[in-house]
Amino acid sequence: MKKTFVLDTNVLLYDAECLISFDDNNIVIPLIVLEELDAHKRRPDEAGKNARHAVRTLDKLRDLGSINEGIKLESGGTVRILSSKDITCTFPPDIDMATVDNKILAMSKCLQESSEEKVILVTKDINVRVKCDALGIKCEDFNKHRIVDQQEGLYSGVRRANIPQAVIDKIYTQGYADLEDIPVDDVYPNEFLVLKDESTGQGSAIVRYTGKEKKFRLIPEIKSSWGLVPRNKEQKFSLDILFDDNIKLITLVGKAGTGKTLLAASAALEQSLSSNAKYKKIVISRPVQAVGKDIGYLPGDIYDKMAPWIAPIRDNLRYLFGDDKDTLDMYVESGKIEIEAITYIRGRSISDAIIIIDEAQNLTTHELKTIITRVGENTKIILTGDVDQIDNTYLDATSNGLSYTVEKFKDYDISAHITLLKGERSELASLGSEIL
Repeated sequence: MKKTFVLDTNVLLYDAECLISFDDNNIVIPLIVLEELDAHKRRPDEAGKNARHAVRTLDKLRDLGSINEGIKLESGGTVRILSSKDITCTFPPDIDMATVDNKILAMSKCLQESSEEKVILVTKDINVRVKCDALGIKCEDFNKHRIVDQQEGLYSGVRRANIPQAVIDKIYTQGYADLEDIPVDDVYPNEFLVLKDESTGQGSAIVRYTGKEKKFRLIPEIKSSWGLVPRNKEQKFSLDILFDDNIKLITLVGKAGTGKTLLAASAALEQSLSSNAKYKKIVISRPVQAVGKDIGYLPGDIYDKMAPWIAPIRDNLRYLFGDDKDTLDMYVESGKIEIEAITYIRGRSISDAIIIIDEAQNLTTHELKTIITRVGENTKIILTGDVDQIDNTYLDATSNGLSYTVEKFKDYDISAHITLLKGERSELASLGSEIL
């Protein structure tokens, strides 16, 4: 049975191509949503771009028929725009019908009462979904990019297995084990395995699965990176993949203080500025996403404007340079370390570089697609972020671009992922991340 989906404004602002996501069902867009799109279309960010794209898409559909009566989509469904002038449903007196959200709620309720089809309001606004439940209106989130149902189901890049001591001995003798030696199912390329002796639990080994060779290779000992010494096994895993020339996309996820940004920065410096450098420069960027109230426009050139946003990465770089600000500034001025706004990455082709995108959990899947497709020859891209700290209104731990990228790329040899678990910044930072 066909359904009718009523779209809230935020769905179109989140994904301008959402009209193709409802199969052969019918789509209704309240007229007032167009008014809201018009108000957003001048924004310079992703939401503004999506508002403009959505309006252009609707304008093209007008060539196919009357958008008021309903236009047939390639998927088999229809899309139409309805005015709220015919809303006759009775709402509680404490519902202010002057607000946009409540007008959309009223239209949804009227359609549910008058239509034989199942009518569902689709919105990414949590408060609207709560109102729907209170008013008896069927409602859903827009979950096109929700890659897993629960955050706990996200790929970690590490698993544990118990094996015979003889296999552990073989690994240390020849440096690897064959695929049939370790009984694990659905192992992913570049996934790490922490192996324990199944009899005593005493013997152990740490290996990484190389998909092309179909072998579990003993990971080499990396004592330091630009003077940074790894403090736990997840940090050792991170350095192992950061220094692998065959891995072009690396995702590091972890709570505050686990060292993901510092590890990325140290590996970038070691491979770009040392005597045996493999890359010509480091490109650093971060989403411009305020945690609290925005402080408004900032003066200066692009570096000055980006300075507050990339301050956490700059702090890490200064730490790695021994707090030598002059040397860091010298590398920035010479172009060896380049600060770039994500807004201006579109259209570029970045070759012979290491790209670090910090706080990537605040990016949508489309934004990350735009960034990853900028990667040229001999370029490695590192995405870092904490899926528990998302400042983007329309994203959560399972639908943000970073989580989506982790899950989509886990089957490919060209990528690798590690979830860092242990905080190393300070005892207070670790405790705060855990209990607050």
